[in-house]
Amino acid sequence: MRAMIRLAMLAAAATVLAAPKGKESKELYATFVTSQGKIGVRLFPAEKPNAVKNFVALAEGKKEWTDPRTGKKSKKPLYDGTVFHRVIPKFMIQGGDPLGKGTGGPGYAIEDELSESEHYFDQPCQLAYANSGPNTNGSQFFITEVATKHLNPRRCDSPSSLCGYVRFGEGVCGCDLVARIASLGNDKTKLEKIVISSKKPTCK
Repeated sequence: MRAMIRLAMLAAAATVLAAPKGKESKELYATFVTSQGKIGVRLFPAEKPNAVKNFVALAEGKKEWTDPRTGKKSKKPLYDGTVFHRVIPKFMIQGGDPLGKGTGGPGYAIEDELSESEHYFDQPCQLAYANSGPNTNGSQFFITEVATKHLNPRRCDSPSSLCGYVRFGEGVCGCDLVARIASLGNDKTKLEKIVISSKKPTCK
């Protein structure tokens, strides 16, 4: 009897110790609060850990970056008050530049996280980093309006033999707003802030 009780206690202890591992997959969301409304996106830290970590840290002011307007270090939330500086109807909306011109960033770059088997851009409302070539991801991002299959990773002459755009989130609400922002033109929509949460947004 004592042996059975001991085995039961060991099994219970093992269950308790294993429980935290299940919490590692807790969902994470970003709400883009714009002057036109809200866009809610589910982030994918398990698939793109470095991309999500960088994005969240910049959004919450937890990572130091160099302000291209002053050349000084800052830990202010980078995205607050920026604009969607480049928008193309039936394609995408792009933001995340402190300068608002498409030439600014955080003063550093992070490497790509790409796999040749990815086909995320087969679907609309995908969140990804804008870049100027392999391993040049910073703060600029775009959200697609429609399926953009040509953005999926492809073989090329780069350190990883892959070129493409690191997709690290997918829209869960407010995706119709992408088309509206795109139709307004460049610099017409302000990104007031990005709210990070473990709770799924409703965009209301």
